[in-house]
Amino acid sequence: MEQEKVADGAISELAEKWRDKKGSLIMVLHEIQNRYGYVPRDVSLELSRVLDIPLARIYEVITFYNYFKLNPPGKFTISVCLGTACYLRGAAEIVDEVKSLLNIKEGETTADGLFHLDVVRCLGCCGLAPVMKINDQIYGKVTRGEVMGILSKYKKED
Repeated sequence: MEQEKVADGAISELAEKWRDKKGSLIMVLHEIQNRYGYVPRDVSLELSRVLDIPLARIYEVITFYNYFKLNPPGKFTISVCLGTACYLRGAAEIVDEVKSLLNIKEGETTADGLFHLDVVRCLGCCGLAPVMKINDQIYGKVTRGEVMGILSKYKKED
């Protein structure tokens, strides 16, 4: 995923929208995350300047909340549920298989930028445990042996 250049005035416009509202920094960061898929460093620098907030304060918020990402996500985000039902039905093996096949750890993106691995606490599909989600597609009752086939569909799609 290529990073868009920060449009002149785009951050200023966003900052103005939230300037006098309580919790404005987190709301601006949410909008930035939604736009870019992460919070780019140059955007953080511009936001610091526009809002007259120390860059350290911005990074305190970004790093405190798990939602915010500092690096661009992969084209395909793999979320493996480790909630109770999924965990008891072997989700840890699914995570291990994804990590092994893609040579990444939880929270990392493959070198080619294709896949990003997240471990989540619940996807709300307990009856389908163990569950893996790739972008918006849910895979239920996944076995370790099915992981390679599922991932290969996405490699072909790219």
